[in-house]
Amino acid sequence: MDYRPLGNSGLMVSTLTLGTVPFGGANGFEKAASVDVKGAKKLLDIAFDAGVNLVDTADLYSLGLAEEITGKALGSKRDDIILATKGRSPLGDDPNATGASRYHLIRAVEASLKRLGTDHIDLYQLHNWDGVTPIEETLEAMHHLVASGKVRYWGTSNYTGWQMMKTLGKAEAHGMIKPISQQIYYTPESREAEYELMPLALDQNVGSLIWGPLGEGFLTGKVRRGQKTPPDTRQGNGWPEPYIHDMERAYDIIEALAAIGEAHGCSIPRVCLAWLKDRPGVTSLIVGARTEEHLRDNLAAADLTLSPKEHQRLEKLTRPAPLYPYWHRVVSGMDRLDPAEKPFLDGFSETIKNRSDDRSSS
Repeated sequence: MDYRPLGNSGLMVSTLTLGTVPFGGANGFEKAASVDVKGAKKLLDIAFDAGVNLVDTADLYSLGLAEEITGKALGSKRDDIILATKGRSPLGDDPNATGASRYHLIRAVEASLKRLGTDHIDLYQLHNWDGVTPIEETLEAMHHLVASGKVRYWGTSNYTGWQMMKTLGKAEAHGMIKPISQQIYYTPESREAEYELMPLALDQNVGSLIWGPLGEGFLTGKVRRGQKTPPDTRQGNGWPEPYIHDMERAYDIIEALAAIGEAHGCSIPRVCLAWLKDRPGVTSLIVGARTEEHLRDNLAAADLTLSPKEHQRLEKLTRPAPLYPYWHRVVSGMDRLDPAEKPFLDGFSETIKNRSDDRSSS
């Protein structure tokens, strides 16, 4: 297992993180979770033996039950690892039991501490942007929580690029503690993060923790072209995520992952994770599993090395379209390109070099 810096915190985290969405299975998470305390202990031990040192959970997962199971399953090992959780999500009908206000965040942290059975949270992440609460209010709350010792570091999750930059800029302007990380969705099928979030991470030295790297079960090999998805899987039982814009393209990606897996004698998930973990800006991939077999297979991705040709094959197949202003920078031959954008602009340049949108002959 390799370890990478988490933003500018000085913390070193494993390239794979254990996620806890599968823990619990209540309050809307019945289709995604079923692991109890006994099962969680086994999964945690397997992850720790493989070198994982970061565990991620949230108050939203099974509405607190996942945190309770995580805390009980960790037991005396709690201080041996970095423990991350999230808050901000609606937790009931009370209009103030949601959001990033000082009122809610302080109460949410205290409730998470109790459920986790710990006196501090190593990384507390705001689970989504709050478009109502002023960012200054949120920054004051997070600054207070870090200063109090209840939270060591804080990060964000599911922010857009401008929302993250607003948060960083306001924190710097007001002398507040900045977030060190962002938790975002990023897969071979869904590379939208490369437009803004990944360049931001590289430029601002923000750690990127990737949730759902297997597409919440979409890229596990259970979903295949011309085959019925097993009803006992998350993707086969009506789970609404992720949104797939082009299913035929997605099937092509799955088939390419399968072909590379056959060449290495390994699974589709292992190839997917091996490719994703080495993408520019990625700090750690959050993997969750309901079974020991699936977890061991996911963890084995840390030791799988794809060839340059295999990396290039998947990059070309999954490359997002060069949207504005990126296509304009390429077409106009713009100089002085930003180093944080260049890894992604290179791909856009190749797409435009081989463009097929000629209008002159039509």
